[in-house]
Amino acid sequence: MKNVFNKIVVIGLGYIGLPTAAVIASRKKLVIGVDVNEIVVNKINQGEIHIIEPKLDIVVRAAVSEGFLIASLTPEAADAFIVAVPTPFLEDHNPDLSYIISATKAIAPHLKSGDLIVLESTSPVGTTSEMCQILSECRPDLTFPDRHGNESNIRVAHCPERVLPGHVLRELVQNDRVIGGISTKCTEAAIDLYQTFVSGECVPTDAKTAEMCKLTENACRDVQIAFANELSMICDQNGINVWELITLANRHPRINILQPGPGVGGHCIAVDPWFIISKQQTLSKLMRAAREVNLYKEDWVVEKFSSTLNDFLQENSSKSEKDVIIAFYGLAFKPNIDDLRESPAVNIVKKISEIHKCCLIAVEPNIKKLPNLLRGIELHDLDFALEKGDIHVLLVAHNEFNKVPSHCRYILDTKGVW
Repeated sequence: MKNVFNKIVVIGLGYIGLPTAAVIASRKKLVIGVDVNEIVVNKINQGEIHIIEPKLDIVVRAAVSEGFLIASLTPEAADAFIVAVPTPFLEDHNPDLSYIISATKAIAPHLKSGDLIVLESTSPVGTTSEMCQILSECRPDLTFPDRHGNESNIRVAHCPERVLPGHVLRELVQNDRVIGGISTKCTEAAIDLYQTFVSGECVPTDAKTAEMCKLTENACRDVQIAFANELSMICDQNGINVWELITLANRHPRINILQPGPGVGGHCIAVDPWFIISKQQTLSKLMRAAREVNLYKEDWVVEKFSSTLNDFLQENSSKSEKDVIIAFYGLAFKPNIDDLRESPAVNIVKKISEIHKCCLIAVEPNIKKLPNLLRGIELHDLDFALEKGDIHVLLVAHNEFNKVPSHCRYILDTKGVW
């Protein structure tokens, strides 16, 4: 007999939680979306969104107006709880699980026998079991699967998100989902939940394997990007166009080299490998090397910029650094989104601002103001930057930047667009 979920609480209304809540609500299920940010909660309850994601505003507006999506600052009783909170890392690259711990403790008072809890946040192996331990301490009147297996009266599972920003609504529904419960009954219950809105296959496994699956996917991508980034630096040293080289190499039927860039960003590929490395330091040599290559690529771009600036100043000897206007194109961690988390573009601009005394302007069409760490840098539109800039640095291949600025002599293109 299938588990029935008529009311679902989603903890965290960010880039994953809000689309997930909206999609479930569109299936005529009552969804309580919980976030600690009162501004976000109020905005959603007005049928508006606080992130950029195609068509999400339409789905949220409809779900709110029909009464199936309600945002709140606190959780309440429900049939299922989905935790989709951030999992950043600390300065030593160890994972910061404080958001998951807080969400778990917030859920605990509202649990009743038969409820399901699903952790979607990308997590180190064993985190889902740790949630059970926290819940056991908070609710000794209930039983949990880490100790009672299939006989527990609370079900707990892990189902990592695996969506692409800009395509989230489609991929939330169409992508296969890996679902790993602490016990087989937990897995079955979680599959019943996800089958209410997922048309892709819900593939059963255990919680540890599900946790490791997401980390593996992103660590693999990180290694592949590191190869492309390392190749780009070698090609530059040898006067070879790396993008032409990759196009030629990829004509081999068993070769598929990715495109290089200024580094790796976002809350997945730039973060998740550390969750493996931090626990398996002696065995994760390749993953650590990939992380180091991709982090170094940012410094390499800064060095290339300094060389380009030096060339400009030699040709324009009447100017000093403070007279030179540098235009940076793109700050998001990938094209056509507003997400600046772990963005190599942001890191590069910040490093350059700390080294050089130039006038720095940035073009990022998907945001309205710059983050605090870029204080002192001006946000302008594309036409202004193209007209006023002396040196033009392309960092993100937004659609708006596709046209080559033919009149610009000093260009540093990290994406091979220009």
